[in-house]
Amino acid sequence: MLTVAAVRPVVVRPGRARSKATASVSRANHLLGARRVVRVRSSVHDEPPPAAAVTPISVTVGYASLTKTLGAIRSLPPSERGEAAELATKDVSLILNGMKASGGTSLWDCYPALTRRNIFPNELAQMGVKDASSIGRPSDTNDFNFIVGVTLSTSLLALIVGVTLPGDWGAFGSYIIGGSSLVVLAIGSTAPGLLKVGIDKVARINPEYRNRIAKHEAAHFLVGYMLGAPVAGYSLGLGTAHVDFLEAKLERKVYGQIAIKEETMLPLACISMAGVAAEAMAFDEVQGQEGDLRDLQRILNKTEPKMSDQAQQQVTRWAVWQAASMLKKHEKAFDALTEKMSQGATVAECLQAIEAAPEP
Repeated sequence: MLTVAAVRPVVVRPGRARSKATASVSRANHLLGARRVVRVRSSVHDEPPPAAAVTPISVTVGYASLTKTLGAIRSLPPSERGEAAELATKDVSLILNGMKASGGTSLWDCYPALTRRNIFPNELAQMGVKDASSIGRPSDTNDFNFIVGVTLSTSLLALIVGVTLPGDWGAFGSYIIGGSSLVVLAIGSTAPGLLKVGIDKVARINPEYRNRIAKHEAAHFLVGYMLGAPVAGYSLGLGTAHVDFLEAKLERKVYGQIAIKEETMLPLACISMAGVAAEAMAFDEVQGQEGDLRDLQRILNKTEPKMSDQAQQQVTRWAVWQAASMLKKHEKAFDALTEKMSQGATVAECLQAIEAAPEP
């Protein structure tokens, strides 16, 4: 899920209540996650400021400064993190740019301005997408597994209670326990959001699902980093999976009433769909895409000139393809980042893993 730290994942992806510290731009859950504050190269801004001289910064000093700056933001109460993140955006960007100037980083802000073109389904397959038709198609796998699990467990418990408790107590106990599955079904059909945490918790029993979450959020992280969006933090927690990017200006464009141009929209779309791309490349079914697709739709709705439904579909396909191509090219960095995030590493440690990965 994607989130924007501002005065809000994003995260794109997902999935991802909004606060001043974490605004969704969201996998679904859990791209973007969020579902993100985003600064994506100077091209993201309608009127980029003039370039300033960059002072080279050594890797040792740079990572130490990042750890201190981002750690200070994280130590603040949630209500104060948004403003602190906005104030820190320039400093973090200067540190990363300085490290790049000294040769300490190679993947930070490494992609030129993005250009969109029409993408055909076979091109997605060439990038490693297993089933392009799963993109945009709702997934009910986790819901189904949760309902089956609840039904089977309550039925078994009701049977045990009926056999072990004497007389009416056994009958009454079986009736109450057995009826609980009907209550779950009723809630799921009328207010499915109330079951979200329970579904996510049950799904996390499966190691594959935990790996899916990590890949989804790592994709938002890496693609955003390579497009020049400084990362403020991330979470793979229960019901809170997202990536937070610094920079408050874009929140007003994504969540406010301000129209955005295509050059602003393209990198945002790419970051939003990164988690979807990662899942589609690793699994036959994409589960964490609902929040990311909502974020993308919000972005597309604000793009000027207005886009037709067909054009929006083309942008969605292009964004998945572009993100997939970046992840495929930098697979080693992506794998290293996924592992670090799974271990709960700090942002600075994650960046070190990205930059230490073998070159493609």
